[in-house]
Formats: sequence, C-alpha cells, structure tokens
Amino acid sequence: MDLLEYQAKALFNEMGIPVLPSQRIDYPKDLKRLRIPYPVVLKSQVYTGERSSLGGIKFVENTIDAVAAAQTIFNLPIEDEYPVVLLAEAKYNADQELYLAVVLDPIVRRPVLLGSRLGGIDTETAIKSMQKVVVNQEFSPFYARRLMVKIAMEGKLIESVCHIVEKMYQLFVEKDLDLIEINPLGISPRGEIMALDGKVSVNDYALGRHPDLVNVVGKNISNNYEIKQKEVKEVDNSSLLVMSNIHGTSNEKIIPDYRRQFTELQGNIGIVCNGEGLTMATVDLVIQAQGKPANFLNIKLGDYLEVKDSLRAQIFAALDLVSQKENVKVVLMNVIGIVETSDELITIVCEYLNKLKSIDQEKIRFVLHLLGGKISKARERLLGLPVEVMENLEDAVSKAVSLSK
Repeated sequence: MDLLEYQAKALFNEMGIPVLPSQRIDYPKDLKRLRIPYPVVLKSQVYTGERSSLGGIKFVENTIDAVAAAQTIFNLPIEDEYPVVLLAEAKYNADQELYLAVVLDPIVRRPVLLGSRLGGIDTETAIKSMQKVVVNQEFSPFYARRLMVKIAMEGKLIESVCHIVEKMYQLFVEKDLDLIEINPLGISPRGEIMALDGKVSVNDYALGRHPDLVNVVGKNISNNYEIKQKEVKEVDNSSLLVMSNIHGTSNEKIIPDYRRQFTELQGNIGIVCNGEGLTMATVDLVIQAQGKPANFLNIKLGDYLEVKDSLRAQIFAALDLVSQKENVKVVLMNVIGIVETSDELITIVCEYLNKLKSIDQEKIRFVLHLLGGKISKARERLLGLPVEVMENLEDAVSKAVSLSK
C-alpha cells in the first residue's frame, strides 16, 4: 500500500522529520482560505513520480494564479491518474538536494539504507551515485554515519542528516514499511534541512497491526499500478507464465499476485526493473543510447518473508511478460536491492533460459545487470545461454542496444 505525498509527510511530521508548512486542497476554491503565505507550490497528489515533468507541480505567487493552477492540475492526468487532492506547500530555496531511503531487501531479509548527494528529479543521476549500507545487526547510529561517509557528507551536515536517517529507520520499523524515501532532502544555504518530497510504502500484510494507516488512506488501499485480473487474462496463450496446481488445475497459467506497472511501446528491447525510478532511468538510458524500448515492467517485490520463496515465480512471470511479443529481440533486466545474495537471481535466470531452450522458443537475447562481485560466477553458470552479464549499467544498456540492431 503506497501513501500519497501529503500522507507520507504527515507521518514524517509525527516522527520529527522536518517538513514545510502545507495544506490539503480538495477544491480550487479552498485556496481562497489558504493559511500559508505566498509564494507556494501546488502538487498533484498521485502515485506516479513523474509529476514535475508532466505539469503536476506549479509555483504560484497569489490567490488568483493559485486557483487557476489548481483547476489545471485537477484536470491533468498523470499517467492516466487524476488527482483527488492537491498539496499546497510553502516554497523552499534549497542549496543542495540529497536522496535518502530505507528499503527492505527481500533476499537478505534486512533493511538497506540508500543515499545519494544528487537527489531531486534527475533520478538517473541519483542512481549512478547511489550508496547503500545493509543493516545486518541491530540498528545503531553507526549505520547512518557509515552512509554519510559513503556519500561524502562533511561538517555539521553529518550529524543533522544522520538524525534524519535515524528517524526514517524508526518510522520504517514502527509502521512495518517496505520503503520510506525522501527525495529530495533539501539543504538551505544556512545548512537547514527539509524533507521536500516523500514516499512511503506500507507492507500490505502488516495493515492489521496499523489501523491508523488504514484510516489515513481510507478506500485508496490499492492504486492504479496493480494489474487487474482482466489484464492477466489478456496475456498471450503462448507465454511461459508460471504453472500452478494450487486449485487442482495443473495447466492453469498465472501471473503471481504482486504489484507491477507494465507499459507497451513500439521498439524491440524489453525492460524489467524493480522500482519506479530505476525503471524510468533505465528506459531513459536505453533511449539516449539510440535504443528503442518495446515495453518496460516495474516489478514491486512485496512481503520480505515470502518474497524469497516466490521470487522464482515473480521473475519468471516478469521475463515472460516482457518477451512474449514477436518484436522483442532483447530483454534488459536491471534489478537492485537483492545484490547481497545474487545467487538466487542467477539461478532463476539460468532456469528460465534453460526452459526457453527446452521448448525451442525463438531465440531472444538477454542482458542482466548484476551488482555485488558475482560477475565471474554468473558468467560461468550462464555459459552457453543467450544472456550477457554486465556489472556496469551503462555497459549493459549499450550491449542491449547493440544486440537489438
């Protein structure tokens, strides 16, 4: 269950993470009673992260402009989603922007701290400089400080940003979150810090322990990223979806029930990633390299206690979905967050490609972007299969584009 920005910031405020003065806007006329001094920023409250580039965020200087801007934003779909509510927020002049996150690694079954000094809307740049720290024992400020060293923070900012990371981790644990993200964490010229945007994903299976979160979201527990059952039925019958005999029908083909976003285009490179920002950054890199995406799929790994057991089913379904169309020549797989034990991923990809080979399916080349020092082992295990294993993302993109020609 994902929260909207204004809901995430309400949690931030309760936890003591600094947020700007803001006000929920249900109708444009509400801006006539705005309690925040101008200038303000109006933000479309949708689940996608592409609001800024698509016109869902506007800065305004007075009430007349604010009402007009609100009317425009309310009637502006962001990836087919219309906002039900807007967030009006005070304007903040940031001298520097950081990316911070705490995410649950489904394979090592541990939280991971992520950080970058290049936060903001340029997700691609942030990913290139991303640093991580695995919390493999009981959490202590040591882990936050280790992340600060990795992202090269200096002076007084080390202590203040560490404090934010500690608060994020506390919220992560208390609310059973899968993800808490601040992007960007703004730093003013005077060294003050502010959470300028936030994202929170709550573990669906933990909602019974958090009725307060259910009340916050109300009926909007599911979002438009979930593939509906009718979309599952439309998948090509020739696809290699995972076989299930759960209901006594051994030939039934199913897609595992996890949230994902699948978009079809007109190119010949299928893209599989885990995470919205990572997916869009990978698509951008492919296009910049003169490649043509055929589709892209954002798989969202769920409950960490059961994902390890269902990872095979999820990866099989994801690879099958992006490679089923005749125009796809290459599949680029870029999955992060499970690199500590990437043996599982290598095994799954090996099994999938061997199964493709055994049914004599038309050959498609695969490119696997793999982190964590497993390159030599992966190449050895995948020898003879139609897959290239790359450690550098740009090299993986270049290889995928080259193979698609």
